[in-house]
Amino acid sequence: MPLKWILHWQPNAGTTVNSQILTEVSQCAESINGTKDGRWKSTITYYKPMSRDPNAPGEYPRDFLGISLQEQPNKYYCIIRGQKIVLEADSSIQMIMEKLQSYKSRVSLNFEGFQYKLGDFKVRVGKVVVSHNESLRGIVMEVEYLPISSLEKSRQIMEEFVDIWQETISRKSLPGHFMHIDTNFTEYGLSDHYSSQHTAVQYATVMAQLLATVRS
Repeated sequence: MPLKWILHWQPNAGTTVNSQILTEVSQCAESINGTKDGRWKSTITYYKPMSRDPNAPGEYPRDFLGISLQEQPNKYYCIIRGQKIVLEADSSIQMIMEKLQSYKSRVSLNFEGFQYKLGDFKVRVGKVVVSHNESLRGIVMEVEYLPISSLEKSRQIMEEFVDIWQETISRKSLPGHFMHIDTNFTEYGLSDHYSSQHTAVQYATVMAQLLATVRS
């Protein structure tokens, strides 16, 4: 499948994200001849165990992330960051967990916005909002390169595209920049051949970064 990098907006010290930045960033996609190609949405849910006995042995994870991706509507991705585990399951697992009452959803973040087509690339720019609450928590961008599935072979062209994008953004003099975190996928047992599990791991990394930014 096509390979993706997921970047998040890093505000300058003393500034916060706002809808005006999101609008300006979206205009950048159009200024480099991007054509609007519909909407997109991904959701991350943070789960905590519903342990009724505080003295029960800790044989299960203290928490994990559940991720639904638009590209795989029938799948659900579970990530246990502490043990570096990523699992692909059928989307019905959410209903099973609800019935078992073993884990409870604590908070859900929606990543949603518009996608743009630029030649062999697709760029998705969107806001990060807490479910049932429209307050803006961050801005993310997916860069997808359609012809290649190898992380290593695509690295140079992805870096060049992101450099062009950053240059375009810098002309707007916005109070921040997009940041890409180079994820070590081998820690999760993932190969060089890109898959939706790679996307899920990147979203988990971005969520941790966004939470750290909000706290600071």
